[in-house]
Amino acid sequence: MSKFIQVSTTFSKKDDALKFADLIVKERLCSCTQIIGPINSIYWWDGKINNTEEWLCLIKSINSLYPEIEKSIKKLHPYKLPEILCTNIKKGSKEYLNWLKIEIKKKINL
Repeated sequence: MSKFIQVSTTFSKKDDALKFADLIVKERLCSCTQIIGPINSIYWWDGKINNTEEWLCLIKSINSLYPEIEKSIKKLHPYKLPEILCTNIKKGSKEYLNWLKIEIKKKINL
């Protein structure tokens, strides 16, 4: 299993996404968080189809930090049930993955 991951979550406000991204980068829970948006999300909630504008956060990190990332999302997120999805990164450029590792290594010892 790859030690590198990408976690995704969405926010309804760009400012909330920026505050969250700034915090987890400063805490070195990730090397990078990209914010993409606005995007439209169409989904079921409370028995109705909703169509809302959201901002997608893509968080680059490692498996061992996932529990802290999930905890931070749940603590800081305004949604009752925020999206929290984690995908293993199987491959990437050697230079990019090395950079990711170096930045996270400043928090933990890999």
